[in-house]
Amino acid sequence: MDRIKNIDYCIRYLMKQDGIRTDIPDTLSEKQLLLRALMNVWEPQPLSFEFIEAQDAELQAQLKDKGTVEDVGGLWQGDITRLKMDAIVNAANSRGLGCWHPLHSCIDNAIHSAAGLQLRQACNDMLRGGLINTGDAIITQGYNLPAKWVIHTVGPIIRQSVPTLEEERQLAQCYRSCLRLAEEQGCRSIAFCCISTGEFHFPNRRAAEIAVETCRDAQLQVVFNVFKDTDYDIYRQLLNKG
Repeated sequence: MDRIKNIDYCIRYLMKQDGIRTDIPDTLSEKQLLLRALMNVWEPQPLSFEFIEAQDAELQAQLKDKGTVEDVGGLWQGDITRLKMDAIVNAANSRGLGCWHPLHSCIDNAIHSAAGLQLRQACNDMLRGGLINTGDAIITQGYNLPAKWVIHTVGPIIRQSVPTLEEERQLAQCYRSCLRLAEEQGCRSIAFCCISTGEFHFPNRRAAEIAVETCRDAQLQVVFNVFKDTDYDIYRQLLNKG
């Protein structure tokens, strides 16, 4: 595969679909950023077999570059899109179609960008313009992710510095909804991100306490995936207590 020609094809295809005009950069890394940005703003519509084949080839090459990770313990720090597990959990927004802000650093953007546009299309087909209620979840294939399935859940948005009892209940319901869908799908393992703690401002320690307590009696392997050092320290303390 000529990787440069392949990614250029993907970029031109998406620019034509969405009526976007911009110069295509020269380096592979810059082309990857442009492709990701175009994927982030893509409106669900039919995709050609040729595009899917080309997109998948590039995303699989990116996955090979960063490497997959498996056989992790109950706590793992790093990029959730590298985890080879039965299911990973995405902290979604209520629309359920991924993050629309180009190159945003949220986990919703990272997961959709690594999985490919089939993920947004699958969510769109499932929701049909509806919304995911807070505490609920939906499940899709993982496509170009090493995980077989992605479970998308919507956590509570914290307007004040301290969550209400109802917001704590909603967060716990997110974990229960994800576990239920994973078990129904026959999954043996699931990796949770730190639901609601990022853009939704749930206090990190309280969110971790709810996560650990809710998942304590799960019938499948649970991995808590964190990215920040502060979250790693919090989960390590809580898990060592148990």
